[in-house]
Parts: sequence; C-alpha cells; structure tokens
Amino acid sequence: MTTTPAPPSTSARARVSARIGGIAESATLAVDAKAKAKKAAGEDVVGFGAGEPDFPTPPKVVAAAEAACSQPKYHRYTPAPGLPELREAIAVKTKRDSGLEVKASQVLVTNGGKQAVYEAFATLLDPGDEVLLPAPYWTTYPEAVRLAGGVPVDVVTDEDAGYLPTVEQLEAARTERTKVLLWCSPSNPTGAVAPRALVEAVGRWAVEHGVWVVADEIYEHLVYGGAEHVSMPVAVPELQDTCVVVNGVAKTYAMTGWRVGWLIGPADVVKGASNLQSHATSNVSNVAQVAALEAVSGDLEAVAEMRAAFDRRRQTMVRMLNEIPGVTCPEPQGAFYAYPSVKALLGKEIRGKRPQTSAELAELLLDEVGVAVVPGEAFGTPGYFRLSYALGDDDLVKGVTRIQELLGSATD
Repeated sequence: MTTTPAPPSTSARARVSARIGGIAESATLAVDAKAKAKKAAGEDVVGFGAGEPDFPTPPKVVAAAEAACSQPKYHRYTPAPGLPELREAIAVKTKRDSGLEVKASQVLVTNGGKQAVYEAFATLLDPGDEVLLPAPYWTTYPEAVRLAGGVPVDVVTDEDAGYLPTVEQLEAARTERTKVLLWCSPSNPTGAVAPRALVEAVGRWAVEHGVWVVADEIYEHLVYGGAEHVSMPVAVPELQDTCVVVNGVAKTYAMTGWRVGWLIGPADVVKGASNLQSHATSNVSNVAQVAALEAVSGDLEAVAEMRAAFDRRRQTMVRMLNEIPGVTCPEPQGAFYAYPSVKALLGKEIRGKRPQTSAELAELLLDEVGVAVVPGEAFGTPGYFRLSYALGDDDLVKGVTRIQELLGSATD
C-alpha cells in the first residue's frame, strides 16, 4: 500500500522564503547607514555613499503638500495608478523635457523610482527570461530582475570604454531567452552619458531583435558640459511599443524622501503594472502626489541651481582623485557620481594591511580615516569605488583629501 509522505513540519521549513532570502541588502543604503551611525557616535565621518541631493525640496513644493494635508479629499483612497491630474502633468512634462509624447493613461505613478523599476520587470518577465544589464549597474537592478523571476546577464564595461557598452557587446550577450535590456543614461553609478549615436544604434538593435528596453531616465536633467540626455524611444520612435521609461521627482527636485516615481509604457504594460500596484500598495501617498504635481508643473529653476553646484564639485572631485597614484577616474558627464578605478592599489600595503578587494579597501577607508564610499562589488564591477558628490564643497574637499593621504601611502 502506497502512503503519501507527510508534509514537512513547520520547524523543518525555512523561516524566510528562498526568493526573499536571496535578496542582498542595498549596499548604498548600508554604507550610508554605517556612516550615519558613526557620526551619531561622535566620529568625524565624511559620507560619499548616499545618492541624494544635499539641497532642500523647493519651498513651493513643500507649500503645496502642506495645503493638501488640510483637504479631506486627500484623506481617502485615490486611484491606484495615480491622481489623474498628476498623470496628465507627467505626460506634459515628459513631452516638454525629453520629447516623448504619451497619454496620461500610459503613466503609472509609483512609490519612488525603485517601485517603478520592479513593476516594470514584474510585468514584462516570465521565469527564466534574461535581462541584459550593462555593468557597472545600479545595485537594485539585478535584485528587481531576480524578484520578478528573471535572470540578470552582466555586460561589463570599464573606464577605457567610458563605462558605455557597445552594440557588439550586447549582441554577444543576447540569447533566445533575452527579453529586456536595461538602459540607464546618465548612469548611476558611473555618471556616463551615452552619446546620441550610441543611443540610436542600441535602440535600432533592440528593435531588430525584438528586445524590450527599460530606460531609467531619473538623472535626465543632470548633465554637464556638452553632454545631452537622449531618450531612446524619442531617438528611435519605432521602439516606443516595446519600451518602458521609469523616472521620478527624487533627483530633479531634491525629493528623495517623498517617494514619487512613475512608469511610462504601452497601454497593456501600464495596465498590468497598475493591477499589480493595486494589490501591493494601492495609491501613492496623496500628499506626496500633490507635491509632485507642483514640482513637475513648475519650472526647472531648482535643478539648474543644483546642476551648477554639482558641476563645480564634479570637477574638484575628479581632479583630486586623479592626483592619487594608482587611481584612475574618468570625468563623469552626468548624475552626481564619480567612479574611479582602484585596481592598481589592491594588494599594496596601506597602514599595515593589504586589502585584496575594493570592498576591503573601502572598509579600510572608513575605519582609518572616516570616509564612506561604496565599493564596486555592489555594482557588478569589483575594483572600483562610487563616490557621490552631492555633499557640501568643504566636506567634499575634506573627504577626498583624507582619501589622498591614506591611499597615497600605499607601498609595494
């Protein structure tokens, strides 16, 4: 007689699912938290970890949120895809800023850019579908892909290539399971900005091979010198039916804590993502949505002020980093990050230690001179650091001077 095995006891089962247990903590937030904890303990720490502007949210945006708090209509549930007036304003703003013309119905308002990224992958991917990730990449991308059942495939670039992938690299990585290319320009973590010719070439390649593109345009307004942000579905209009654009107010309007992002795409994708959000979170905070409405409906004066400060800091940081023997730092053209190579310093003796990885070298910096950076391991390319220059000029110089003093003491 055949008997059915008894189900495993509760005590024998894993307490946390394999899906969630496999998620790595956000390295950037972890570094920032460690730096803040040291500061709270009285230590003099300079933090280059957090990716957020050091400017306050514009006063008009704050005032709009304050007014919304007293309006009863915002005390209740609102449509899960976002306030209709905000979705319309985002569509208008998108046409104004990037040239992409979309309907309000193609916009889904999300709880920050991270939710937009996850919902895009969750809506597009089936188990086993592959996503091409040019590396270095933002630390959240591969985790969001895996959570959606997809398989991240690294396409590694380096400083010699300006951290930009070629069409040939993308084609070499493409398989019959390739469903999506993640495209981020200006880039987090490198600050690289893809020139128009490359954007067009990659877009045409994606159309030719039926590869979807998820384009992260969160840093669209933070470009310097002669660089320009080029929206791929604008440069290659035939891509628009297989492209999802993610964006938000966080970087442009210094609103990282307000948690308002959005996803723009074909109607069926936006509908699917909206259904997901209706069960996951419902509507984004109404007060935050009203603040975002004021932001996207207004001018770009606030980001112009930030951009001028970031440009100045960018030049100072890159110059100082390149003065360190063994450090190579290309000049970033966008966002607010520098991504220097420290590969030549690994294995050298620094204050009695020989760090073998950029993670170990970053730990040494924090412990020895109180400087927090994010190691390249977090972005898929060991041997590098990411430093944000979204901090005050004096702190920036103080922090990089400490890096110079420590790393400049390296010996064979």
